[in-house]
Amino acid sequence: MRTLVTGLGGFTGKYLREELGRAGHEVAGLEADLTDASAVAAEIGRIQPEWVVHLAGIAFVGHGDQNDFYKVNLLGTRNLLSSLAGCARRPSCVLLASSSNVYGNSLEGVLSEESPEHPANDYAVSKMAMERMARLWHDRLPLVIARPFNYTGVGQSEAFLVPKIVAHFRARAAVIELGNLDVWRDLSDVRSVVRAYRRLLEECPAGQTVNVCSGRTYSLREILALMEGIAGYDIEVAVNAEYVRQSEVRRLCGDPSRLRRLIGDWHTPPLDETLRWMYSR
Repeated sequence: MRTLVTGLGGFTGKYLREELGRAGHEVAGLEADLTDASAVAAEIGRIQPEWVVHLAGIAFVGHGDQNDFYKVNLLGTRNLLSSLAGCARRPSCVLLASSSNVYGNSLEGVLSEESPEHPANDYAVSKMAMERMARLWHDRLPLVIARPFNYTGVGQSEAFLVPKIVAHFRARAAVIELGNLDVWRDLSDVRSVVRAYRRLLEECPAGQTVNVCSGRTYSLREILALMEGIAGYDIEVAVNAEYVRQSEVRRLCGDPSRLRRLIGDWHTPPLDETLRWMYSR
């Protein structure tokens, strides 16, 4: 099974390579710049993948150049789909990683795949646009769209919230500067997320959009409290106005029912287990 993974060298890609390898996949990464349509087409033509997982993109909401979200997440994905559709051999499944951020600032309970989309920043808009654009290829490619909620693990950049918090505790820092404290996130372990991706790839519910989430939220204050218990000391929190985003999504909690219906029993470890894993590395 020749499987192409874009973004293979990134945080999620490294874990997905291991997950797919254990399942017997021959994994290859995409070296071409997604924004270079001819280079992407040439490499896809050479690899002729049987399976595809598209992880590559700009995922950090605070990324400096907002135009990059659209160049890479939207137009780069279009270049990939166009190249795959032109292959002599049609892939068995193409899994596109979108984002739960497309739901925006909804506060009404648990979000299912039918919940309204209200993206609150350029990253989320680029992902929503990517999903819309991908529909143009449903008649030519077996597409599955995954909407992962927040997830973390060893190796994630400290530009993201949870790794930043863990790093401060590992360094025994006395103070940590954070932005909005009143936020709640549905958090999963990256090892569980890539397992869900592999199973979705194998099942290939073409044409469907699937939340990848735990169904439970943790507040930022709860995460800090868990880490204080793990590290054995209390940390002072200072709110830095520069870190406060006006478009911050306050609460994200997903409904994993469709995911579990499609791939069977799936769960993610309790957050304290993931935090202990991160803290001990």
